[in-house]
Amino acid sequence: MKHWFVATDGSLKARWESAFPQSAATTPDKVLDQLQSGDVVWLTTMIENWDELIPTLTSQKTIVVLLSYAPNDREALKALDLGARGYVHTLAAPDVLKQVALVVTNQGVWVGQELLAKVMGGTFMALQNRQSGERHQHSEYLSLLTERERGVALAVARGATNKEVARRLDITERTVKAHLSAVFKKLSVRDRLQLILKLAPVAERFS
Repeated sequence: MKHWFVATDGSLKARWESAFPQSAATTPDKVLDQLQSGDVVWLTTMIENWDELIPTLTSQKTIVVLLSYAPNDREALKALDLGARGYVHTLAAPDVLKQVALVVTNQGVWVGQELLAKVMGGTFMALQNRQSGERHQHSEYLSLLTERERGVALAVARGATNKEVARRLDITERTVKAHLSAVFKKLSVRDRLQLILKLAPVAERFS
C-alpha cells in the first residue's frame, strides 16, 4: 500500500512526507497510471475536477481521502456520496493524517465529529436542502425492498446498530446482516454510510 498525494500546490509536500515518508506526490493527469489496488489517494479540492476523479479512483479499488482548505458539511457529504472514505482539512497536522490513514485503511470513515453526529442521527436533510422531487425519488428506493428489508434499512438509516435492529425487529443479527446485504445490492450502495446518505431524507418520515 502506498500513499499518493494529488495536488497542484508543491508547498504541501513536506507536510505529507513528514506523515508518510514513503509517500509520493503526483498530478491528476498522472495518478491513474501509477495506482495499485489498496493504495490511499489524498486528493485536494484545489483540483478542479476532484468530484469526477473520486469515482474513477475508487473504481480502481483505491481508498480516497478528500482534503479541503475550507471544510464544510455539504462538501463532505458530496465527497462521501461519491465514494471517498475520508474528509479532512488540507493543513491537518501530520499526526492527524496518520490517524485518518489508520481509520480509512481499516474499513472506517473519517469525517468531523459534528458531521458524523448529523449523519448518524439522520438529521442532515435540511443541510442538503432536498427538493420535493428528490425526496420522492428517495421514497421510490424503499419500493425496491421487501417489507422486512425496508424495516432494516430504515432502522440503519436512523443510526441503529445491527444488534439494535435485531432486538427491535425480533430477528437474529445474522438475519439483519443478510437483509443488509440484499439492501446494499438493490440500492447499489457499498456500505452502511452510503445507505444512510441515500435514505436519511426519508428515514425520519417513517420513524
